Amino acid sequence: MTIRLGLQINNFSYGVSGQGDVTDLFPTVVAQAQEADRSGFDAVFLMDHFYQLPGIGTPDQPMLEAYTALGALASVTENVQLGTLVTGNTYRNPTLLAKAVTTLDVISQGRAILGIGTGWFELEHEQLGYDFGTFTDRFDKLGEALQIILPMIKGERPTFSGKYYRTQEAMANPRFRDHIPLLIGGSGEKKTIPLAVQHFDHLNLIVSNVDEIGRKIEVIKARCEDIGRDPATLETSTLVGAIVGENIDRDLVPEEFRDRLLLGSPEAIAEQIKTKVLDAGVNGVIVFVPTQVVGYQPGNITALGEALKPLVSG
Repeated sequence: MTIRLGLQINNFSYGVSGQGDVTDLFPTVVAQAQEADRSGFDAVFLMDHFYQLPGIGTPDQPMLEAYTALGALASVTENVQLGTLVTGNTYRNPTLLAKAVTTLDVISQGRAILGIGTGWFELEHEQLGYDFGTFTDRFDKLGEALQIILPMIKGERPTFSGKYYRTQEAMANPRFRDHIPLLIGGSGEKKTIPLAVQHFDHLNLIVSNVDEIGRKIEVIKARCEDIGRDPATLETSTLVGAIVGENIDRDLVPEEFRDRLLLGSPEAIAEQIKTKVLDAGVNGVIVFVPTQVVGYQPGNITALGEALKPLVSG
């Protein structure tokens, strides 16, 4: 797996209210994914949420179920890997998740990525009836889930009995390949980074400010050293926002995202990513475009891809 340049699509409003006409909603998602597919992006990610997130919009704004939408995107793209950034483990039984991602891998002819995390959005859990519990509960659930999911996607038939989950010779057929790349998102130094070092191919560092990246890379190297893993075998990326334009009012952007939002021409954004992200030791970048602020502007994703790809290639 190589994910040096990714696109996250995290907003589906496009001028549509929760009760409005959704005719153009998915075609707009397709248009973005196809731009990424043609312009050198390695992967396209959706969020795994059922409600829109605070800071991006209100809970009643449009949100597509991730694996249904990814299956549809697999049929209209050719090159990009497809996954979630990231799946909330608490939303699905691990056997169902293993089935969903192996199915996506078959549909896409080997382009699925399994992005997974503990789940964190309490409102979704409360309103939709999922157990939320403490962070420790959710982290322990993820640990159990991985003991089921990882063998299943390799073609094994795990029997497992834990505190939260149980299986009896569970299987997922058909499968396209024996290893689906594993991605986790976060930057917790006590739990997430050690888990990534132990099991994962890719760690997407979620930081509130890009100035934190250098120290996180040092923590990753130290945890790799603890278990004898070559740090070069754990790919890293970080998530940043990008708005192409010279006269954008930063105050229109939700405050939560301002410290990881880059503005300017595609070339200027690329230079900022090189300086703030890549030069800090991260392998790649996943960008999102705040379409709730600027709408979908055809051609901007292509321009970002063409400006960024030379920086992350090789």
